[in-house]
Amino acid sequence: MYWDMTMEQLLANYPHTADFFAALPPVRDAAACSVQRYFDNLSEEQLQDQGVSRQQLQERFGFFLELMEQLQAEKEPVESITILGGHNKRGRIENIRLTICAGEIVTIVGATGSGKSRLLADIEWMAQQDTPTGRQILINGRIPDTKYRFSPEHKLVAQLSQNMNFVVDLSVREFIGMHAESRMVENVSALTGDIIARANQLAGESFAPDDPVTALSGGQSRALMIADTAYLSSSPIVLIDEIENAGIDRQAALRLLVNKQKIVLMATHDPILALMGDKRLVIKNGGIEQVLEPSPAERNCLRQLVDMDEKMSALRNSLRDGERIEALPWL
Repeated sequence: MYWDMTMEQLLANYPHTADFFAALPPVRDAAACSVQRYFDNLSEEQLQDQGVSRQQLQERFGFFLELMEQLQAEKEPVESITILGGHNKRGRIENIRLTICAGEIVTIVGATGSGKSRLLADIEWMAQQDTPTGRQILINGRIPDTKYRFSPEHKLVAQLSQNMNFVVDLSVREFIGMHAESRMVENVSALTGDIIARANQLAGESFAPDDPVTALSGGQSRALMIADTAYLSSSPIVLIDEIENAGIDRQAALRLLVNKQKIVLMATHDPILALMGDKRLVIKNGGIEQVLEPSPAERNCLRQLVDMDEKMSALRNSLRDGERIEALPWL
C-alpha cells in the first residue's frame, strides 16, 4: 500500500501525485519519510492554513490517487478483443479463441434464431462464462475490469440496430453539439458540421442541421448515429445488428467506422456486407460453427456484387426521380 512507501518512491511510481503535494507545505526530510509520516508531520497550524483536518487531507489524497489511477486506466487503448468459446444450445463445445483487432470487421452470419444476437450480447456485456453460452470475452488479452461490464459511463461497446428512434426535442445541430461538448472536444461547431455532413453522405436523403431529430426518417437517424459514433463515441467496439435495410450507404458506413479504428462486429444476411469482413463467423444452433477468412475467389465475387448493387442503387434513384425504366443497364 502506498501509505508505507517513502515519498521518493511514491513520486517515482505515481508521478501525478506531485500535483497534489505541490499545494501543500514542505516537510523536513520529506523524500525519505513514508507517506503516512508526511501527513503525521504536518503541524496543526499548517493544517489550519489548508482549512482541513489531518483525516480529511488524507482522505482527499486517497481519493485523488484513486481518481488519477482510474483516469490512467481509461487512457489505455482497446487494441483487441478476444472471444473464448463456450458451447452451443446442445452443449457442444466451441473450440475457439478468436482475437479481433482495432480496425477489423468481423461479420456474423446464420439463419434467423441461430444465435447471432446472443453472440453480440455476450460481447456487449463482456461475458465471463456467466451467460447461457458460457463464453468469455477478454480485452487486450486480459479479463476486463468489472466497471466495463456494470458501469454505463465506462462501457466499451456502442450498439447500432435497425430500430433507432430519438425522443429528445432538439435539432440535429443541438444534439450533436451537446454530445461534442460533453466530450470536451475543441472547436465544437466545426466538428458538429463535419458529423452532419458525413451523415448526409451516408443517408439516402439529406437533412438540415436545424431539422428536429425526432423528424428524421429511420435511415437518416441511423446515418446520424453512425457518424456520431465514428467521430465522438469513446466506445472502441461497435456492434451492428442487421443494417442491410437501414436506408443508408452500408459500405461507406463500415469504411468510416474502420477508418476510425473501431472494432466492428456485424450480424447480417446481406451477402455484400458478409463478404466485406476480415473474418466471417458462421452461427448454428446457438454456437460458432466456423470461422472463415475470405478467399481470393470471394473477394472477386464481392467486387461483382458491389458493381451489381451500384446499378440497383442507380435504378432505385431513377424510380424515385419519376423516370421510366425501359431498359436494364446490365442487360
